[in-house]
Amino acid sequence: MTGTTRSSNGLDDRRKRLLFRCWHRGTREMDLILGRFADAEIGNLSDAELVELETLLEVNDPDLYAAITGDKVLPADVTGALFARIKAFPIADGQS
Repeated sequence: MTGTTRSSNGLDDRRKRLLFRCWHRGTREMDLILGRFADAEIGNLSDAELVELETLLEVNDPDLYAAITGDKVLPADVTGALFARIKAFPIADGQS
């Protein structure tokens, strides 16, 4: 997979921007983790979840990747319910 498989048609500007940012993180690992999650969920996220996603996107890639893999603990204000959903989201077909 080389990028988003979801069309941004029908998304508001905020969701389009977040979808783009999830697929263009800086490291391929985080592009795939956040990009695939955003492809599947961006249209269904509440305003509160969008705020949480925006907060997560402010965390640098090495720290966020380490937190997702369990090697680092991030502050509680960053690791809410959406972080748990991203962490549990399948990263490849049939895997999690």
